Amino acid sequence: MSTDASSLTTEDLEFLRRPLHGFLSMAGGPLPPQPRPVWFEATAEGTIQLFTGPDTLKVRHLRRDPRASIVVAAPVGERERWLSVAGRTTVEPDGAHDLCARLAARYWDLGDPARADDLAGILAADQVRLVIHPEAVRRYTH
Repeated sequence: MSTDASSLTTEDLEFLRRPLHGFLSMAGGPLPPQPRPVWFEATAEGTIQLFTGPDTLKVRHLRRDPRASIVVAAPVGERERWLSVAGRTTVEPDGAHDLCARLAARYWDLGDPARADDLAGILAADQVRLVIHPEAVRRYTH
């Protein structure tokens, strides 16, 4: 069943705290939208945040049109479940490196020297934080 809301529920936040990939689409992007897989974090305040370089295509699209959405689905082998969050997105200059470090620990084995080097490379580069402020939340759970 799909329900519409404007905020994330406790159950949504529990689902989003798992190391799942989200698929980000931006209104200011190409038509039809071409979602990209991303790491993300759901905050206690009910926003979704991710990081990217300050000069990326994502940021350029969002500066023209701040609307974006992310879709997250349960992996194969689990009961069908997905969550879609759409809303205005802000580009924040602070907190991206801390977010990156948290997400890398969630998605990667940082005991692997190659992954630790990958993280060091990301942290050495400029990053911004993208924050999706939910205006429409849709979900399906079977």
